[in-house]
Amino acid sequence: MKIADLQSFSTGRRLTLSFVLLMFLILGGNTLLIWQFHLARGQVDRLTGVSQQLIAVLRLQETLLSLHAELGTIAQQENVARLASETEQLRRALLEQIRQTRIIISHLPPGTRVDPALMDTLDAIEIALPSELEAITSLAASGDWKAVRLRVASETTPLKFQTSTSTLVKGIDAEVSLELALAVENMERMQQRILLIVPTTALATFFVAAFFAWALTRRMIELRLEERVSERTRIARELHDTLLQGVISASIQLHVAVEQLPPDSTASPLFARVQELMGQVIEEGRNTVRGFRSNEIASQGLEQVFSRVPQELNVKEKIDFRVVVEGHAQSVHPAIRNEVYCIGREAMVNAFRHSGASRIEVELQYSSNQLFLSVRDDGCGIDPHVLDAGREGHWGLSGMRERAERIGSKLKVLSRAGGGTEVELHVPGGIAFQSPSSSLASRWFAGLSGITLRKPSQRQKR
Repeated sequence: MKIADLQSFSTGRRLTLSFVLLMFLILGGNTLLIWQFHLARGQVDRLTGVSQQLIAVLRLQETLLSLHAELGTIAQQENVARLASETEQLRRALLEQIRQTRIIISHLPPGTRVDPALMDTLDAIEIALPSELEAITSLAASGDWKAVRLRVASETTPLKFQTSTSTLVKGIDAEVSLELALAVENMERMQQRILLIVPTTALATFFVAAFFAWALTRRMIELRLEERVSERTRIARELHDTLLQGVISASIQLHVAVEQLPPDSTASPLFARVQELMGQVIEEGRNTVRGFRSNEIASQGLEQVFSRVPQELNVKEKIDFRVVVEGHAQSVHPAIRNEVYCIGREAMVNAFRHSGASRIEVELQYSSNQLFLSVRDDGCGIDPHVLDAGREGHWGLSGMRERAERIGSKLKVLSRAGGGTEVELHVPGGIAFQSPSSSLASRWFAGLSGITLRKPSQRQKR
């Protein structure tokens, strides 16, 4: 594509909305997936927090049990020195375990519920443990080992917190089981949502991306067609301003020269023949220029410009000519309208000049899925060899086929010698029509799914 084309390139609403929808689907799908992963992370954090809390309580309980067992063993041995040294080590180990438990509890993931009894138990152990161990050591130093053994075994001492920790373990274990069951249930629902979101987003993204590619390709084709129309208009202007005007000037000069010839000049018939030929050349040139120019077509509908063709060709014969329109007339893309006009006009020129027909009919059908053009006559028809290969030195049929192929339409020429001719052109609605913004989306998806949105038919003659 040329730089000038890129500078004048306009995406249009259809392409812009397609791109926005594509980005929305991609971002929306990714956002939904991230949200699901966030929910999964929250569930894992809650389960991890409860598990860490359970582990901390179990370790605390294990330390308390070790302390109780060690004190019981020393009390049975009645060893004062060992009791003094072991008691201090056990006290430090237990306080360190309480400190570690507090650190773990303070660093649990946000949203983790901490059993209120756990903190109360830790505070009670920290307060009561030193005095309890000191009392046991004093009794041992006085030799009252029976009182030591009773104090160690008594459930009224601070060591009864073994029972409290056991209760905490049971409560937290129940909470872990509940969180685990909820996690399994939530993970199953999350898996179902992900299995729904991913294929749906992928499928929707694929269709929108496919349509975006189609819209982009169509826009590029439209740009090329508009460039062709501009180039044709320029050529028409150059032909009119240079070649055609030069021939007209030469014709005028020839006319002046003929008027100066003597009445009985033998050259008069020759000059008259030349004048006639130049008149035909001028008329053919004007028709060619008119076929190149698209501004006249744009200002009127196809039915109006087709209705004027007999006057432009200066048809003298009496021919039953009519233009029939079916369906509600729709806005046709300018570049497509110009190509349809050129194809139809070429078919009409052939019918008026070469078929010898007494009846010529042009039919236009507007429907939601296509623009249909038919030019039919009851003339002499076209020889099968000419229909296949074209007439030597003439490019009418091949030119119509090339134009139809360029705009993505189908052209059929049906004819037989002595049986008339019918030229049919089928242009897909997605290519031919300029969709109004109110029904833009419906036309997009109707075109993608092959749905035909039918409109009431209206038939009129001109």
